[in-house]
Order: sequence, then C-alpha cells, then structure tokens
Amino acid sequence: MCFANVRLAIVDAKSFLWHPIEMSLALIILIALAVLWLAERSLEHLALAAAALCLCTAMLLFVVSDLERAILLSSIMAAAIFGASRVKYNHSGIKLIATDLPLAFAGTVPFLLVQYPLALTAALAGGITLILTAVATLIYVRGPPVPIELQLLFFGMACIGLVAAYKASGGSLTFQRNAALRRCFLSSFIASLLNPLSWRPSGGLALSDIAKDPLPLMAAVPARSLDYPDIIVIQHESIFDPRLFGLPVEPIVESFLSPKDGLHGSLNVDIFGGGSWQSEFSLLTGLSSASFGSNAYFLFKRGAGRFHSSLPGTLSALGYRTMLTSSCRRSFLSYDRFYRSIGINERLFTDDFEPPFDVDRFEATNSDALFLDAALNAHMKGIAGDASPRFLYALTNFNHGPHNRNLVAPGRFEGERAFAAAGLPDAHYAEYYARLVETAVTWNRLKSELSSRFPKRPTLIVHYGDHQPVMTRRIEKKLKLGSDARRQFRTFYAMETLNDFPDRIPRGRGPDLDIAFLGTVALQHAGLPLDEIFATRASLLEQCGGAYFASSSERKRRFHRTLVDLGVIDVAPAVRYQR
Repeated sequence: MCFANVRLAIVDAKSFLWHPIEMSLALIILIALAVLWLAERSLEHLALAAAALCLCTAMLLFVVSDLERAILLSSIMAAAIFGASRVKYNHSGIKLIATDLPLAFAGTVPFLLVQYPLALTAALAGGITLILTAVATLIYVRGPPVPIELQLLFFGMACIGLVAAYKASGGSLTFQRNAALRRCFLSSFIASLLNPLSWRPSGGLALSDIAKDPLPLMAAVPARSLDYPDIIVIQHESIFDPRLFGLPVEPIVESFLSPKDGLHGSLNVDIFGGGSWQSEFSLLTGLSSASFGSNAYFLFKRGAGRFHSSLPGTLSALGYRTMLTSSCRRSFLSYDRFYRSIGINERLFTDDFEPPFDVDRFEATNSDALFLDAALNAHMKGIAGDASPRFLYALTNFNHGPHNRNLVAPGRFEGERAFAAAGLPDAHYAEYYARLVETAVTWNRLKSELSSRFPKRPTLIVHYGDHQPVMTRRIEKKLKLGSDARRQFRTFYAMETLNDFPDRIPRGRGPDLDIAFLGTVALQHAGLPLDEIFATRASLLEQCGGAYFASSSERKRRFHRTLVDLGVIDVAPAVRYQR
C-alpha cells in the first residue's frame, strides 16, 4: 500500500512537471506592460513601443498559435533589445539602433571583451538567460489557440497601429535628436528599424541633416598677419575636466586644462567611452560624425577620398608642412590611408618612431611621458632646419579605460592620487587623475623645451579631450548627480601661444564649442585666411557653436547641401580615391 502511494505520487509529479503551465492571460499582459515600461521609462513614445510589441506578438502568433506564448515571447524580445541598448548606452552614451547590428562583426564585441570583460560577461549571461526563458516558454506555456481569421485581423490592425504611432512620434529625425537620452530604448530601436535608410543599400555616404536647397558661400576672409605660426593640435585620449562634476583639481592640472595666458572652455563631442577617430574626423573636416548615421563608426574606412575640404588640406595650401603622430601602429583601422587623403603629408605611427622609443615598452602602458616626448621630438627635428610653418597633429592613448589597473609608475604621483581620492573615494577616478597629472607634467616640460629651443618660432597650441571614459558613469553614480544627457559628451579645449604676440588669442573662459568648430576657431586665432567654406562655417558659430549635430539650424543643413553639390563631400556609391 505504501509503495503504491509512492508510485502514484511520482506519477503525479511527472504529470505536473510535463504538463504545460496555464498562465493567466491577465498576468501575462501585466508582465508585458512591466517589460514595456522598463524599456521606455517614459510616456513620450510609449505608444510606438506598445504598437511594436503588438506587431511582434501578431507575427509570433502565426508561429505559436496561442496569445499567451506570443505575448511572452515578444516581451522577451523587447527585454533583449532593451538589455543590448542599455549596454551600448553605458559604454557609448548612445542607444542601440538597427544599423548598429553589423558592428558586432566589425570588432565591437572583441573590443568590449578586452576592455570591459565583466560588463560583456554580464551581458552574455543575461542573453543566455533570456534564450533559456524563451525555450521554457515554448515548452511549458500553453493557451487556447486563436483562429487564423482573428490572427490575420490582429496582424492587420497591429500594422496600421505601428505606422500611425511612428508618424505621430515624428519619425526618425525625432529619435536621432533624442539618441543620448536615457529613456525610450525600445521605441528608438523600432524607429531606426522603420527608417528607410536602415535598409537602403548604398556604397556611398548619406547625411541625415541636409536640406534640399544650398546655402550661398560667404566671401573668403583675408589673413590678419603674414606671420603664420606653427600649429600644434593634441588630442588627449579620454581626458575631461573633473570640475565638470564639481571635483577639485590641483594647480598643475588647472594650468593644463585652463592655461592662464590662453583660452579654454567646454567642448561638445559626438561620442562617449570610445571611437576616438570620430572626434578626429570632426576636428579635421569641420563636420559631425553623427551626421553620417551608422557610417560614423566606419568613416576612416569608407570616407577616404570623399572629403575635399579639411584643416590639414587648407594648411597645406597655405604652405604648411603637415604631420600626424599617432600612438597606434600603422595597421590600426585605415588611419594611414584616411589621413593621407585629407592632406597630411607625413604620418608617423608608434612602429615608425626612431630609437630610443621602444614600441613594445610603450604599449605596456601607452604612457604620455613616452609618446609626447617622441611626438614633439619628431616635430622639433622637422622645424630645426626648415623655416616653413608646421602643423602637428598628435594623438595620445594614455588615459583610455579601463581604470582598474595602475599604469602610472609605482611611487609616482602618489600625493596627487591621494588628493583625487579625498575628493572622490574611488580607485578608478584616482587612477584617472594620476594619469592626467603625468600628462600635465610631461606637457609642461615639453612646452618649455619647445619655447627655449625655438624662441623665434611663434606657435599656436590647441589641445582637447576626445571623449569621456566610461569611468565617469561611476562618478555620476557616486556623486548622485541628476540626469543630464549632454554632460556625458562634454570634454575640454584649451588654446595658448608660445613666442608670440600676447594678444593673438583672448585669455580666460571662452565659449562652449562643438568639436566640429574647433579647427575653424584655431584658424581664426592663428590669424590665417579663411576660404569660402571655412568662412561660411565660421558664420554658423553663433547659431550652433556649442552643439553642431544637435542644432536644428536650417543654415547648417543648407551648408551641407552646398558641400555635397560642390563635390566637397563625395556621397556617390563609387569611391574614387585609390591607394
């Protein structure tokens, strides 16, 4: 009798385990609504997200036939989109869009794995969990089948609802402007999916902010002086001004970020966490990388030979000798090809520098003490026997994340590290600050050497941060700062002169600038002539000087049309530039 009861219990247990779970439709709808709110966190475009969820449910209904599983599976898909978008947002400041998907096969995932293994591991674990949940839903959840007539009716209504919601939301342009907001993750992805540009095959380039009618170009502006200064532009990897977050800095850092005899201010960039080449592109071409949508990430590869107005090209036409010094090897991306195409004649990479520079030793830390010394020595060697004005563009890599390991040599800048920790008890920020101090000390030394060795060569120096490191997310969280979509895209710029007239550039705090204008402003302060294109770009400063891509200026859009019509930007499918 006892054994019979045990056998009966086992049979009942098996029946329970293998019998499909009959979940209440009301409960499933509540789960879907919860996922929807998690992915949107705003009422702003909730209708579009809900319409997309309904269409996804209608499509899945053709496969599984019951409403319960269709809703759960579409909710799992929405959760996956939100998760992937949130990971991208945390590491780039921009939400996921449909055209980002090919980037997974262009080095993005391997890069994240090397730079941020914990974050990517967590994301992969979340993805596996969602897949297992979807499988369990297919096996164990059941509901009454929906007749095919009702399925077709539901699908038709869902299609109409999605189109109506998309048009009511303002279309793709609305979501492009809101790309940096920490909300509407699902609706932003759906809007990008519905954007025809996501599906239109093209071997060329396309600008998202371009008008139908061109803008007449301004007259060229003559030079203020015939004495052309050398120009040095330094892009400092992942450097931002700690004072942006209310954190104190010491005098050595203050003089680096805000030279007392120079001009300094806040710089708006297009990127967060990585993609330094997009800041390089904007500085050198005077355009926003964001204008090119999904091609922004590939501009150095797909844009070589397509941009016929650039800062180095303009300087070359004025008699400057132009040089790039990069902290990457020559094989990195398409750097050598792109920089040659925009007019930089001499290009030095870390595997080109002469001894005593040791590329293997350098790559252990990417120290600015090593790189800037080699870059400035190459510049000084070039000007030693040549009276021609020089343009140097130096790209550093020292302060790139992650900041969970000490790259500063042991025993150096420990007092500065302690100073940073006193302002914000966070080891990652202390490491960032210690690297910043090493950069500032190195720069002060090299600036003094340049001035003393070449006292008769006037020099305009521009340096800036290309983007914030991901580490600033920790700062925002620890300081409990309020939401500010633009804060994550703010770095710094500073301009100063050596051996020059003290009134060439104004002193003190300057206007907030977008990086697309930084090259134009440098030409203005150098006293150099501006051709019709640079003069017209300078005229846009008042309208959109602090945020180029985000500006709704119609003159900017018409200016882009002019550049395309003149062939200054080549958007044709065939690339005419050859190696």
